[in-house]
Amino acid sequence: MNMKRIFILFSITAFVMMPISAHADEETLKKILSEVQSLKQRVSDLENVVGSQANVIKSQANEISEYRKKFAGVDNIKEESEGVLAEYGLKIAAGATSIVQVTSGANADGLSGQGKDDVTDGSYSVDIEIEKEFGEGIAFLHLETGNGAGVTDELKVFSNVNRDQDNSGNAVSVTEMFYETHLFGQDMTSFTFGKIDPTVYIDTNEYANDETTQFLGEIFRNNPTIEFPDNGAGVRLGIEPIEDLEIQVIASDGDGSASPEDLFNTIFGAGQINLKKGLFGGEGNIRAYGWINDTAHTKWLHQLDDQETGYGFGLSIDQELTELVGIFLRYGWQNPEVTMDTTSFSLEHAWSAGMQIAGEPWGRENDIFAIAYGQAIPSDEYKTANSLVADPESHLEAYYSFYINDHLTLSPDLQVIWNPYGGDAALGDDTIVVGGARAQIDF
Repeated sequence: MNMKRIFILFSITAFVMMPISAHADEETLKKILSEVQSLKQRVSDLENVVGSQANVIKSQANEISEYRKKFAGVDNIKEESEGVLAEYGLKIAAGATSIVQVTSGANADGLSGQGKDDVTDGSYSVDIEIEKEFGEGIAFLHLETGNGAGVTDELKVFSNVNRDQDNSGNAVSVTEMFYETHLFGQDMTSFTFGKIDPTVYIDTNEYANDETTQFLGEIFRNNPTIEFPDNGAGVRLGIEPIEDLEIQVIASDGDGSASPEDLFNTIFGAGQINLKKGLFGGEGNIRAYGWINDTAHTKWLHQLDDQETGYGFGLSIDQELTELVGIFLRYGWQNPEVTMDTTSFSLEHAWSAGMQIAGEPWGRENDIFAIAYGQAIPSDEYKTANSLVADPESHLEAYYSFYINDHLTLSPDLQVIWNPYGGDAALGDDTIVVGGARAQIDF
C-alpha cells in the first residue's frame, strides 16, 4: 500500500473516530472498523476503474495516431495521382459553372407581359478536358454537359446575355476531339485535325474571350458578325515565322451539326494574323482576320438568289497598360446583302471595347473588376426588306470577380441592353436590365 492510500485511510479513520468517546464499547469499535474496511474496498475499486479508463484512453490515442497517418496519405493522393498521370503523359482538368440571372423587361415572343415581365432563371455547365502526349503530338478530348437556358429564352435581342448556357438536358457531348502536332518537326508550326472549335483560334482576346471567368454577354465573347459554325470536323494550321508574329488558318465543316455522312458539304474558312507586340512596355496583341462561309445564303432584296456566300473581316486588340490594367477593342463587318435565315436578322457591323482592373489597389490582388460597352448594328438591307426600325442594339456589362480560393470564384454581373432587337421586338423595346451571379469551380 503506497503512502497516498495510507494517508487517505488514516484521514477517513480519524474523521470517523472523532465523535467516539473514550468509553465506547467494543461493539461500536467493531462497527467502525467494518466501515473503514468497506471504504478501503471502495477506494481500491475506484483505482481499478481509473486504471482501466487510462488503458482505454491510451488505446484510443494509438488509434487516432494511426488515422492521422492514413489521412496524411489521403492528402497526398492528388499529388501522387498527378505524378502518375504526368508519367503517362496525361493531363485532366474539370470545371463547373453555375449562373443565376434576373431580368426586367423580358420581351421574347410568346410571353404575356408585353415586355414588362420580370424573370429569374439559371443554368449550369460542366467541362472535362483530357490531354495525352504522344511523342511530338497531343491528343485532346473535351466533354461538356449542362442544363438550363437561363434567361436567354426570355429575351429577344441581337446578342444574348449568357454565352455559357448549355441547354442540353444533361446530355454529355464531345465538344472537341483532335490531334495536334508539329509539321516536319518544326516548332514554329502546329497542325490540328479532328473536331475543333473555331473560336479557339479566330477572334481571340486576352480580356474578353471566356464566359466562365470573364464577360457573360455574347457580344463580348466573340464578335457577333462572324458566322461561326457549331464545332465540327476541321483542320487548323498555326505558324510563327518570326518572333511576335502568329498566323492561324482554319477550315471546318460549315454545318457543325451535320452527320458524318454530310461532312464538308459546306465550308467555313478563316485566317488570322496576330502581331504580338505590346505598347507602353506591356503585353499586347493586334489581330486581323477574314472569314468565309459558303453555306447557302439568300439576298435580302433578291430572295430568289439563294445560293450566295457570306464573308467578313474584323479586328481583335488587347493591350496591357500596366500590371494591373488592361484594355480591349473589337470590330467586325460582314456582307450586309445576304443572310442564312430570312426569318431572323442579320448584322453588318459590331464593335465592343472595355477594360479590366486587378484588385491589388484595394487589397484584393486576385480579384478583377471589368466593364465593357458595345453595339450590334443591323444591315440596311435587312431593315429595308422587312420595313423595320432596326436601330443599333447597345450593350453594357460589368462584373466583379471575387477570388475565394484556388478552386472557387464568385462573380456578380450586371448587363444593360438599349434598343433590344433594334427596337422591333413585338413585345417591347424598353431597356432591359439583367443582374446575376456566376460561381466557377475548378477541380
